[in-house]
Amino acid sequence: MRIMGLDFGSKTVGVAVSDALLMTAQGVETIWRKSPGKLRQTLARIETLKGEYEADRIVLGFPKNMNNTEGERCQKTLEFKELLERRCGIPVILQDERMTTVIAEKTMMEGGVRRENRKEHSDQIAAVLILQNYLDLLAFQRENHLEE
Repeated sequence: MRIMGLDFGSKTVGVAVSDALLMTAQGVETIWRKSPGKLRQTLARIETLKGEYEADRIVLGFPKNMNNTEGERCQKTLEFKELLERRCGIPVILQDERMTTVIAEKTMMEGGVRRENRKEHSDQIAAVLILQNYLDLLAFQRENHLEE
């Protein structure tokens, strides 16, 4: 089984999946919507990818503010989480996503990706970062559990 990572935005959802050993995250695609409220096709695509990659859970980026408060985007993310759980029938775990978009942008700048091409990749890279943070947390928990 694998884990799917999502970076949920107002017009896009970046998608990443883990390897079978749950060690690394790889970008899959960016799902684009015509408007923020149009989620049916987005949910259908995520459900298809869940099946293709045999994901047994989803890690969804949770966009807290830098001061740890929850704003409007958090509420929309919680609503999306509920829709995902109903549609896909697997657990959806929230993962702090603060700074992932900034890190994704910086990574692309350092990699020489032109400014006009960055949006095309930033959500997918942010999904990779969200998922990789979660995978690293799982590895840390496994290591500490084995040492007890």
